[in-house]
This record gives sequence, C-alpha cells and structure tokens, in this order.
Amino acid sequence: MLVLITYDVNTESESGKRRLRKVAKQCVNYGRRVQNSVFECILDYAQCVKLKASLLEMIDPEKDSIRFYYLGNNHKTKVEHLGVDRGMDIEGLMIL
Repeated sequence: MLVLITYDVNTESESGKRRLRKVAKQCVNYGRRVQNSVFECILDYAQCVKLKASLLEMIDPEKDSIRFYYLGNNHKTKVEHLGVDRGMDIEGLMIL
C-alpha cells in the first residue's frame, strides 16, 4: 500500500536538528522524498508497523509530529502531481 508520511520536527535546538536528520534518514530507507518533509512509501503491514515504531522512538512527542496517510493499493487514481518530479518512481524498475 502507498503510505504518505509527513513530519514536523522542532529544530530550535541541536537535539531537534539531530531528530530531524534521523527521521529523514529512516524515511529514505522506506520510500522516496517528494517534498522536504514528505515521503511516499510502498509498505506492507509489517513494514508499516516497524517504521512507525522506529519513528516514534526518534521524535519528541511533546515537540514533534508525524502523520501517516494510507492511500492503499489503488493509489495511482488518488495522486495527482503537477510540476517537476524530483524523484524516481518508487514502483519502477531500479538497476544497480
């Protein structure tokens, strides 16, 4: 299923800046960045649970927030994009 993850991490302190970098790195492991604090991830249920748990450990719930939008398996009819696409197709073929 396609999961859209957005986050807002308070970066007024050095620890906040570290949390922001950790959250971004973890999200990169599961999907592609489509905007500064927005990631599209193709996840199964187990991956989603694991990612949510790891992100929850990284943030300060008193200062930061993360939102998950579950777009499901039929997401191609639910997402419209205009302008420059800065990433690769997360469902496309990747040759290393």
